Amino acid sequence: MKLYYHPLSGHSHRVRLFLSLLGVDYEPIEVDLAAGAHKSPEYLKLNRFGQVPTLVDGSDVVTDSNAILVYLAKKLDKPDWLPEAPLPAAAVQRWLSVAAGEIAYGPAAARLITVFGARLNAEEVIARAHAVLKLIDAELEGKDYLAQPRPTLADVALYGYIARAPEGNVDLSGYRNVNAWLRRIEALPGFLPFARTPVGLDAPQ
Repeated sequence: MKLYYHPLSGHSHRVRLFLSLLGVDYEPIEVDLAAGAHKSPEYLKLNRFGQVPTLVDGSDVVTDSNAILVYLAKKLDKPDWLPEAPLPAAAVQRWLSVAAGEIAYGPAAARLITVFGARLNAEEVIARAHAVLKLIDAELEGKDYLAQPRPTLADVALYGYIARAPEGNVDLSGYRNVNAWLRRIEALPGFLPFARTPVGLDAPQ
């Protein structure tokens, strides 16, 4: 099993985190985004969108981080991470949609500005980040994890960009439940940290 990734990509990290939590051996292959390796003809044969991550499992190629999470949970028979029952499965899917929507256009987008120099409206994306963080903080009231009493793909998918939101100048200090949830994820056996970048609120003072 090979995973094409970039160390500062939150989408890549969510897959690497899940593989680490499961204790799965794989071959990590770093894609040099700065050099445009993700747009090379060779890489585009694997992933026509030219994005990371990409999972290659024998003859199977899976792209999109959330799709890879689902593939791994199904392939490795991990129903505790992706429940089979309709309602719990829907609860996890709801948060995978949030990861691809509100998180991508909020905290992830804010971080794109400071880490990768994206030309986005900082005020707008930071406001979006706080809007979704308020909802998540309320959702976590009295709960340890997002979708089930134990961690699921929902928590894996949201962790990275929320944990590194301060890099995009998104202050997490006002979200008590979110911060407690982050610490619970970080205490899981096999947890893999997401590389820090000294920018935004995490820049040296």
